[in-house]
Amino acid sequence: MEILYSIVAFFAGGGAFMFPILLVAAAGTAIGVERWVTLTRLGISNRRAWSEIEPALASGEFDQARELSSKGDTAIARLLSMGLARQGAVRRREDVEIAMEESMLEIVPQLEKRTHYLATFANLATLLGLLGTVSGLIHAFAAVATVNPAEKANLLSASISEAMNCTAFGLMTAVPVVFVHALLQTKTTELINSLEAATVKFLNAITERQPARPPSRIGLAQAAQR
Repeated sequence: MEILYSIVAFFAGGGAFMFPILLVAAAGTAIGVERWVTLTRLGISNRRAWSEIEPALASGEFDQARELSSKGDTAIARLLSMGLARQGAVRRREDVEIAMEESMLEIVPQLEKRTHYLATFANLATLLGLLGTVSGLIHAFAAVATVNPAEKANLLSASISEAMNCTAFGLMTAVPVVFVHALLQTKTTELINSLEAATVKFLNAITERQPARPPSRIGLAQAAQR
């Protein structure tokens, strides 16, 4: 109970700006947890889908790979489904690559959404903490101006101590949010790199099994002259 009382006293001593910082901390926590769970699940589902589709690609069974990717709703399944659909129609690496790049342009913003808010929340918590401290100091100096000179030192030190609580709470909120933001960015980058690696492997599989082009008439004429 003493810890709870200390927390309540710390919060009450910070002034009115403690409440906006608390809202920022709650919003940052909600976004951080949601993004971490979503990205973790997406990474697991992507690895599972790739383990199912990759053998079919390696063996050149593109129809089977097309069927498997069409059943999945993961990012890598949508990406490969777009490439396989274009591969079955045109069979040119350049066209397939362009189609998969277009699909990546749709997938990447979904992976990165809401993560950038955490950096904003970290800066906002720090600034609100500083603003609360400045406001507290203003009230402290205004209060000591009207009290007995013998009480000024005690009142000023107590007021400054309370005002610094706001800065401490702002930094206590900002530091974890910055750390979570860095972790989410790293996790997002890993997912994007895995999608890019799957794209390259898929394009290489198509190139290796692309049928040779028939010789042109000019080439046949030149070969006959020899």
